[in-house]
Amino acid sequence: MSDIKALLSQDPLFVFALESEARHHFSKLPLLFIGIGKVNAVYHLTRKILEKRPSIIVNLGSAGSSKHVRGQVVCCTRFIQRDMDVRPLGFEKYITPFLEGESILTNGLKLEHLPQGACGTGDNFEVGHTTDDYDVIDMEAYGLAFVAQQEKIPFLCLKYITDGADGQAAEDWQTALEHAAEALKGALQL
Repeated sequence: MSDIKALLSQDPLFVFALESEARHHFSKLPLLFIGIGKVNAVYHLTRKILEKRPSIIVNLGSAGSSKHVRGQVVCCTRFIQRDMDVRPLGFEKYITPFLEGESILTNGLKLEHLPQGACGTGDNFEVGHTTDDYDVIDMEAYGLAFVAQQEKIPFLCLKYITDGADGQAAEDWQTALEHAAEALKGALQL
């Protein structure tokens, strides 16, 4: 944690998909709101890095999970592009064809006081999660982790579990979002 605290004290960048995930709890910190989805994530983070290179990228936001408890903050250290499926061409599920380097990323920093998770990122709002390949479901983290890895910038990803990635996910997400920012800031111990 001391290495992460040092990076956070230099020139961090806190990345959220939506302003509603940050509320007023992060207003005095350098923030980037990227919108929803992997394409938005990659585009806006890359532009920001070109303007000013951060000491660390901290992705904070909401996510679903059928394993982790709602209201819990999970530190994601592994990232899967859950909607990448080119099996008809002979590739394994989640593997991006002809990508230089690994398709499944393991570049997330750890906060030891939090449970660790594998984040499955996709461009759909998951309401029927059935796999054990990942235990946190979001729509941006893989893209952010990918850019951070390519740019060799330390990456920390904390997700507040808002829903069970099930039939109630959309309703639960709206309700739980009220508490996300406060819990995320507490988990960072800022």
